[in-house]
Amino acid sequence: MSAQGSVIFKERENQIHRKGDGAFEMDCNRDSLAGAVSQRACVFCGSRVVLYPIADALHLVHGPIGCAAYTWDIRGALSSGPALHRLSFSTDLQEMDIIFGAEEKLYRALIELIDRHNPKAAFVYSTCIVGIIGDDLEAVCRRVAAEKKIPVLPVQSEGIKGNKREGYSAACKAMFRLVGTGDTSDISDLSVNILGDFNLAGELWIIRDYFKKMGVQTVANITGDGRVEDIKRAHGAALNLVQCSGSTIELAKMMKESFGVPFLRVSYFGVEDMAQALYEVAGFFKDKDPEIVERTRELVREELSVLYPELQKYRKDLCGKKAAIYVGGAFKAFSLVKAFRLIGMKVVMVGSQTGTEEDYRDLHEITDEGTIIVDDSNPLELSSFLKEKDCDIFVGGVKERPIAYKLGVGFCDHNHERKQPLEGFVGMLNFAREVHSSVMSPVWRFVPRRKEKA
Repeated sequence: MSAQGSVIFKERENQIHRKGDGAFEMDCNRDSLAGAVSQRACVFCGSRVVLYPIADALHLVHGPIGCAAYTWDIRGALSSGPALHRLSFSTDLQEMDIIFGAEEKLYRALIELIDRHNPKAAFVYSTCIVGIIGDDLEAVCRRVAAEKKIPVLPVQSEGIKGNKREGYSAACKAMFRLVGTGDTSDISDLSVNILGDFNLAGELWIIRDYFKKMGVQTVANITGDGRVEDIKRAHGAALNLVQCSGSTIELAKMMKESFGVPFLRVSYFGVEDMAQALYEVAGFFKDKDPEIVERTRELVREELSVLYPELQKYRKDLCGKKAAIYVGGAFKAFSLVKAFRLIGMKVVMVGSQTGTEEDYRDLHEITDEGTIIVDDSNPLELSSFLKEKDCDIFVGGVKERPIAYKLGVGFCDHNHERKQPLEGFVGMLNFAREVHSSVMSPVWRFVPRRKEKA
């Protein structure tokens, strides 16, 4: 069957590719098709998912209450200290505000909230309606910053400006205003910033511990368990490590251009990519510390000696089972394809909300013949692919869960709402255990599609 055979909307033909069905060509990073009920979020939501985990900052949504409600607690984002980010604040724009403007209302809200909560900084998010009525966020934020002596940062994230990637860009531009304003005197020569990890279930603490054992200092978490003061001095780190490339790659590029901080794209999901990330960091610092490579090898050996025997138990049952992947960032999808192979499963569909042509080309290279590769999909397409490929498990986020369960397919939450860490070597074990318990559950014997095959 051609890629067009499963396309619900003809206009999306070029955003779906089947490996082996002609030369690779993908149209991506474009606005979602009207009427397709895309799984992708808006610009405002994109900015919120990046900035929200900064735990000691105030986050104020300038717009109708629905925008704040939609993005409240949008990431799990565990904090080891303050929890101001868990509160949701809005200026709650009403009809008269929209007619006459709401700059004064925004000013009063900021003053009250800063006085009450004493944040280290404040982020003010612009929504669609603010972009239409033309409130000057920049001027209001500058006025409040001068009065309260803290950074007050406008996030130009009007939802109508484009797609979710535009929100990532708005978040990076807002954060970059903090970078370069802090003291770097106590930062080691062997130091990194962790970009693009949101500490959904405590993963960031696992990764920081690996680096500590290697002798590497972590300066700033951007943005999981993030702190304003750490971001201010992030320019003092020797290296930026970018995991979720779509969300924070622009910040890494700006820091390289302005402060000369190099960056590496890494992934902490799966055994191969986790080990490779550690080895790449060790390789970067080996001239400054010749023993770091051996320390890293010993760390990986210890972790794998525990992990591999456990994985083999799950592999026996999972070998030959089929998986579908649809996640926010394409870089995560690479690691998931490798992780499924490690436990004997075959990936038959893979896609993302925000992938680039380069991302999808790389996915094309590492996937098997017949694999469906899709950009910015919608529920109808995803449902048709899951049924066609007779998948045993679907890996996605909160919006994909109902699709899987309605079709009687196992589901693994690899996005905002998960409670178990899936990064690092221990994360791979957690992932294998969760996949095994989902795929091998006896409940699937009773769903219609399984009964028909019996």
